[in-house]
Amino acid sequence: AIAQGEVPPALREVRLLALDVGALLAGASMKGEFESRLKGLLEEAGRSPQPVILFVDEVHTLVGAGGASGTGDAANLLKPALARGTLRTIGATTWSEYKRHIEKDPALTRRFQVLQIAEPEEIPAMEMVRGLVDTLEKHHNVLILDEAVRAAVQLSHRYIPARQLPDKAISLLDTAAARVALTLHTPPASVQFLRQQLKAAEMERSLLQKQEKMGIQSDERRDALTARIFSLNNELTASESRWQRELELVHTLQELRVAESDADDKTTLQQAETALREWQGDAPVVFPEVSAAVVAAIVADWTGIPAGRMVKDEASQVLELPARLAQRVTGQDGALAQIGERIQTARAGLGDPRKPVGVFMLAGPSGVGKTETALALAEAIYGGEQNLVTINMSEFQEAHTVSTLKGAPPGYVGYGEGGVLTEAVRRHPWSVVLLDEIEKAHHDVHELFYQVFDKGGMEDGEGTHVDFKNTTLLLTTNVGSDLISQMCEDPALMPDATGLKEALMPELRKHFPAAFLGRVTVIPYLPLDETSRGVIARLHLDRLVARMSEQHGVTLTYSEELVAHIVACCPMHETGARLLIGYIEQHILPRLSRYWLQAMTEKAAIRQIDIGVNGDEQIVFEIVC
Repeated sequence: AIAQGEVPPALREVRLLALDVGALLAGASMKGEFESRLKGLLEEAGRSPQPVILFVDEVHTLVGAGGASGTGDAANLLKPALARGTLRTIGATTWSEYKRHIEKDPALTRRFQVLQIAEPEEIPAMEMVRGLVDTLEKHHNVLILDEAVRAAVQLSHRYIPARQLPDKAISLLDTAAARVALTLHTPPASVQFLRQQLKAAEMERSLLQKQEKMGIQSDERRDALTARIFSLNNELTASESRWQRELELVHTLQELRVAESDADDKTTLQQAETALREWQGDAPVVFPEVSAAVVAAIVADWTGIPAGRMVKDEASQVLELPARLAQRVTGQDGALAQIGERIQTARAGLGDPRKPVGVFMLAGPSGVGKTETALALAEAIYGGEQNLVTINMSEFQEAHTVSTLKGAPPGYVGYGEGGVLTEAVRRHPWSVVLLDEIEKAHHDVHELFYQVFDKGGMEDGEGTHVDFKNTTLLLTTNVGSDLISQMCEDPALMPDATGLKEALMPELRKHFPAAFLGRVTVIPYLPLDETSRGVIARLHLDRLVARMSEQHGVTLTYSEELVAHIVACCPMHETGARLLIGYIEQHILPRLSRYWLQAMTEKAAIRQIDIGVNGDEQIVFEIVC
C-alpha cells in the first residue's frame, strides 16, 4: 500500500524496513557489543531524512535478545525510543507467544497497539492465493487453473484443520504445481514400479543361474521367474507406450495453447483437448495444467481422505457397499443397508460437513457380526483394516480414565504424550472408530463424545483440536441382547427393524442417558439363524482351504455334510458365531496339523485332503499322497 501510494500523505514518504534480530545478535559475544549495534541502528533510523518504520517478524524474540529478560535485552533498549515516538515499529507474532513473552511486561505491552489478524474466510483467501498464481506459474513453468485455486482453499479449509488460511492453501497449490511439473519430465509411478519389479526379477534369475552352474538346481523357480519376466516386459512396454503417447498429446496441447492464445478460432485447440481427455480416461498420468483434480489428489495423499471427484469404479464400489459388507457379515442385511446408505450420502457430498460420516450403535447378542462389521467397513471403504481404530471401552470404567482417551491435562503425569483416541484419529483422519462394549464405560466417558457427535471434533489434553468429521463411529453394546433373542426366537412372530428398535429403547435408556441415545443411530443386530451359521461355517472353512494351499500347496476339500454337522453341533448360543469358529479350531485344525506333521516325519508328500462326515456323525479325513 505504501509503494502504491494508497496511504495518507504522512505515510507516503515512509521507508518500511525489516529488522533481522538474528543478524543483530550474530557474533555479539562480548558484553556491550549487541547494545552498541542496537543503539547505532536506532540512531541511524532517527537520523534518516526519510521517515523509517521497522517491521519485526517474530517480535517476541526481542524479549531476552542480548541479555536476560528484564535487564539489557533488546526489548528494554527499545522502550525509550518507542515511548518518545522516535522509533515507529510494526511487530508480528502469534497469540501464544505474545501471552508468553510480551504480555508479562506491562511497560512493553503499552508501547504496542494490539491488532488481531484473524484467519480469512474462503473468498478473501482465494483472492490472496490468486495474487501468487503468476509467481507459482513462473517458478514451476506450468499453467494453474482458477478451479485449482478454489479447490486449494476449499479443500484445505475442510480437510487440513491444523493449519491456517491462506498458508495451507498456498502450500497445497505449490505442491500440486510441483507434481504437474514432475509428470512432464519423469516417468509415472506405475512405470517406475514395473521397472523396479523387472529389475528385481532379473536379479533373482541371475542368482539362480549362478547357483545352477554350481550344481544347485531350481527348475520350477527359474521357469516361474522366466514367465514373470516375460509378463513384466509386456506390461512395461504397454505402460511406457501409453505414457509416451499421453506425453506427446500433452506437449502438443501446450504448444497449441501458446501458438493460438490470441487466435479467434480455437477449433484445433479444442480438438487437442478432446483427444487428450479421451486417451487419459479416468487414470491420467501426465497433466497439462494444475486442475482441481490434481489438488484433490494431493489432499488425499496428505490426509488419506478421498477428497476428489469419484471415478466410475469408485462410485460403483460405494453403490455396492451393502452387498460387499454382506460377504463378510451374514444375516444382518437390514443393518448393513442402513450403514451403507449413510456412507453413500457422505461420499456423494450431501452429508452434514460439520459432523462425522455416521454414528451408529450396534446393539445385539455377542457373536452376530458387530465387530466384523467394523472390520468389513474398514476393508471396503477406508483402505484396509489399518484404518480401523479400536478402543475397548471396558478399560474405561473409572471417571479418571477420560484422560487416557484424550490425553492428560497440564500438571498430570503423561501430559504432552496425547490420548489413545485423539492421537489415533489425528494420524488416521479417514478411518472407522470402533468403541467396543460402550455400555461398560463410565458415564463421564460417554459425555466426552457429545461434542464429537455434534460438532465432529474434540480438544485433546493440550488444547489441540482433533477432527472427527471424516470418521465413521461404530459403538457396540450387548444391552438388550436377551430381549432381542426372545423376540427373534420365533421367525413367524419376529418384529421388523423398527419394532425391534422401539422395544430395545427402554433397555438402552437404563444404561445410557437420553441425550446420548439422541445423538446416535441405534441399529439392532439379529441372532443368527441356521442358514447364516452355515454361511459363516463355509466362510471359515474356505479360509482354511486357502491357507493350506498357500502355505503347504495342499488341496483341501470339504463336503456339505461337514457344514451341516458343524451347524448342528453349534446351536444358537450366547457366543453366536464364535462357537462355530471355536468348533473348527478345536475339532478340525488339530487333526489336520497332526496329519501334516506325520507326513513330514515319514517324508510323504500330501497332495489332497478330503474332509467329510461318516454314518456315525464323526468327522473323517481322507488323505491322498
